Amino acid sequence: MEPVYIYSLLSMGGLGALLAAGLGFASKTFYVERDKRIDEVEEALPGANCGACGFAGCSSFAEAVVTGEAAVDGCPVGGEEVAKKLGEIMGTDASAGERMIAQVLCNGGWKETSQPAEYRGVKSCRAANMINGGTKSCRYGCLGLGDCAAVCPFDAIVMSDNGLPVIDPEKCTGCGKCVEVCPRNIITLAPESSRNHIRCSSHDHGKVIRRICEVGCIGCGICAKVCPVDAITMEDNLAVIDYDKCVNCGLCAEKCPTNAIEFNGQRIEEIWITDKCVGCTRCAKACPVEAIEGKLKEKHEIDPEKCVKCGICYDTCKVKGAIEVKYQE
Repeated sequence: MEPVYIYSLLSMGGLGALLAAGLGFASKTFYVERDKRIDEVEEALPGANCGACGFAGCSSFAEAVVTGEAAVDGCPVGGEEVAKKLGEIMGTDASAGERMIAQVLCNGGWKETSQPAEYRGVKSCRAANMINGGTKSCRYGCLGLGDCAAVCPFDAIVMSDNGLPVIDPEKCTGCGKCVEVCPRNIITLAPESSRNHIRCSSHDHGKVIRRICEVGCIGCGICAKVCPVDAITMEDNLAVIDYDKCVNCGLCAEKCPTNAIEFNGQRIEEIWITDKCVGCTRCAKACPVEAIEGKLKEKHEIDPEKCVKCGICYDTCKVKGAIEVKYQE
């Protein structure tokens, strides 16, 4: 072997050894110990890596929790159970807010809406939306091609035969993936306890809606007028519900002439206070329409003229049998 090759090998080997020693020295000198709580937090997370927390994934969220950049109740998928675990790891008390469920604000499927065109392109709502806005006459309605179902990481959405997404509330985690992917913005997140939902997103005038959809909001405003707590407002020909104000009485759904509002509950036919009432005033304070009267430590009474039969007093009362209800069949 030529001396030049030997010298080259020796010099390269020496340089490699020198660099390795330098890297070893730097790794020890500049080593930053990883907080063990990061691994504990990540292990407690569901591992969905859905990004609903606002971070790239569970690992990034775990680091953010430990560094104080994220709250321990910031994982909507894990909910209250995970929030409590993270609170124990971080030494703080925590409880997640009310669970959020995705709701589809459109009830106009293939049967209820007119379709002047046929779409033969890529089976994607986003693609169809870019080509004359899809096949339905309603430019605000669901396109029915299932982008929301495809993106859901928990298989909580399936497409019905009528071309509308059906959300399983038991599987839905409120991650918001479906909300982000929908090109028509007809999916929103609502509190799990909410029972009234306006299943329409159209801002067209009532005359137009009647022609193209059987179940669309015609902007008549009846729902807003009958709402006892002003939870519904009319915005550009469309009824919009404020879930924070809504008391789930169901009056809006009962009065809606086109069934554009859905009430996912059971309407109360009659509600009354019995002799078991101890006069604690809890029900009177909770009543949103001031329909309950009575003095402290005396039996209270419900004013049938004011009562909207929302059932809040029944849920609030702590004395078993003090308030009775009869539900509509």
